[in-house]
Amino acid sequence: MATVESRALKSVPAGINDDIGEETRLKLYRSQVLLREAEQRAFDLFLQNLVKGTSHLSLGQEAVAAGFATAMQPGDLSFCTYRGHAHTLARGVPVEKVLGELMQRDNGLMRGKGGSMHLTSSEHGVMGSYAIIGAHLPIACGAAWRAQYKGAKDVSVCFFGDGTTNIGAFHEALNFAAVWKLPVIFVCENNLYMEYTPISSVTAVAQPAADRAAAYGLERILIDGNDADIVYRTAQAAFAKARAGGGPSLIECLTYRHSGHSRADPAKYRPDGELEKWKERDPVKIYRERLKQFGVDDQAIVAIESDVRKIVDDATEACKAAPMPSLDILTTDVYADGGFAWRN
Repeated sequence: MATVESRALKSVPAGINDDIGEETRLKLYRSQVLLREAEQRAFDLFLQNLVKGTSHLSLGQEAVAAGFATAMQPGDLSFCTYRGHAHTLARGVPVEKVLGELMQRDNGLMRGKGGSMHLTSSEHGVMGSYAIIGAHLPIACGAAWRAQYKGAKDVSVCFFGDGTTNIGAFHEALNFAAVWKLPVIFVCENNLYMEYTPISSVTAVAQPAADRAAAYGLERILIDGNDADIVYRTAQAAFAKARAGGGPSLIECLTYRHSGHSRADPAKYRPDGELEKWKERDPVKIYRERLKQFGVDDQAIVAIESDVRKIVDDATEACKAAPMPSLDILTTDVYADGGFAWRN
């Protein structure tokens, strides 16, 4: 049974690395920094009234998206919630495409028509962000069933929040995936709160995902979702199991969002000191120190941070200069004719 890994960081001689390797570690750090900078920029643009409507940020949860995306292979599929910016960026979608979509610009991922909660890029394996709680879990099962039927080796990964575990679709999808041994990985990002309500207040078990795994014949997997190394290793094992025909995995990642549920949420319901305590486990800070302990030079770390900031700055300016979508696309990609053609 896998449990939370909370081992203290130990001093490691310079130049020594473990099973992950320096190249992958640098990818993991770069991904986390990119997600942090892009999400913070999205917040800043909202304050400038350049991002309209609501959106849901993943500040503080970067290790989950970075760890899984780094472990994925080309062709693997991601299914996200409305809190999907980080997962979309982690799969390689350019920052400009994401910020452009949030700013309703023509250079956006869907030319400004989808917005924050519907980011999609099949080119990058991002099969949509879903605003309806739990709706994407059965859809991920469908994609995995297709892979199984065709003998393909791609794996579907479905990310969702702790509140989803009390939705019927969660249990239906888990049961279906377990019965058919589908190549799908269910990843619960447990940030302790559903919207404004603590998940612990409305759930009969302590761990809303991990403690229910046994009901579907699955291993109980509960990990530190703020440590990208732990996330990456756990993801690798789940991918290997799925590709070998071993069926689904259910992984609960303990993490914490630094901001409220959405832009309209000041998060005053949180106990005093809780945020500050979790910020001591900031995934970006943890990993920066991890790189140093494995002998990565400070200059290499700073170079990643500087490069990422430039990417986000350049993307921001490109989006500010981009035009709004033209009216002639207003009714495109909206309706289907209901005929047989779409089945082919």
